[in-house]
Amino acid sequence: MPKNVSLNVKCIKCDHSLMDHKKEINAKPTILVDVKSEDKEGKLWLCSTYGCYDKESSITLADGCQVEVSCPHCNEVLNTDVNCKECNGKVVKFNIEIGGVVSVCSRVGCESHYIMIEELEDTLRKFHRIYGV
Repeated sequence: MPKNVSLNVKCIKCDHSLMDHKKEINAKPTILVDVKSEDKEGKLWLCSTYGCYDKESSITLADGCQVEVSCPHCNEVLNTDVNCKECNGKVVKFNIEIGGVVSVCSRVGCESHYIMIEELEDTLRKFHRIYGV
């Protein structure tokens, strides 16, 4: 039986946790960010389980549109200048609390995402301790 790994993430700019323990998706805390699409602004809750694409938003997000993602604490935009390898949308990055960075595409509906780990040995040790895998 595969384990569903729920990642706890922080803002890459101010280092505050982006985890919302009050709102869950698939029985896990969500990642809460501010979102802007065209002339609409709202909140976006992302599933924190790696490989899960479920989300909820306080505004309607059209499939295929690119969104601007920002931190609800420091209000800094989290979209980067890096283009998604799948659809050419802008990549959004979050720091993983145990180490490393998770990157997701800012285009609604694109499932491109990946994890980068810098201190592999230390991060893997923490990962095994927390998730038991």
